[in-house]
Amino acid sequence: MASERLARIRKAEEEASCAVLGVPKENIIWLGHDDGELEYVPPKMLCGQATKIIRQYRPDAVLSVDPGEWYERWHKTDHRMAAFNTIDAVRAAVFHLYYLDHLLVDKLQPYIVPNLYFFYTSTNEANYHINIDATFELKLEAISKQVSQFEPAMTKYRPDWEPENLARLKEGYRNIHEKKDGHYVESFRFATGFNQK
Repeated sequence: MASERLARIRKAEEEASCAVLGVPKENIIWLGHDDGELEYVPPKMLCGQATKIIRQYRPDAVLSVDPGEWYERWHKTDHRMAAFNTIDAVRAAVFHLYYLDHLLVDKLQPYIVPNLYFFYTSTNEANYHINIDATFELKLEAISKQVSQFEPAMTKYRPDWEPENLARLKEGYRNIHEKKDGHYVESFRFATGFNQK
């Protein structure tokens, strides 16, 4: 397995996973950076890419890995760098003087992201919980498309699941997934007052 081959596999798996959720692959934006090397991408360029996407699509909400202290200490570099880059881009999108070419060349106006949600947050910082009982099995189906993210495929790649391994994965998620008041939930740290001029 070479990293270039794994990148192609992971991209196809992500597209299959999104398709399960109803997201067509033409709605997925790939920035094209190498796995595990996001910290070596020039920060100004990386932030500019994300800022441009925010200004172009003007989202009602942005979801990101939590850049908070707990994750900064131990999380894998790509997740940590993506978190910081997202925060920097949300902030930069507000001010026209950041990446002025977006306005002058691409005619993209500054934009304030109204809602910012961080996932992979520490339990004591989660302040927003969404009941996902109705979509939990769909989530498991989407996760199951990410074959190379789990053993035994992670260390010895195979393109599909042995039925017993897939059943074990799904049952494991059912048992360990976060619950609140007996319901499956997704927990976030909802950031308020982040963007202020």
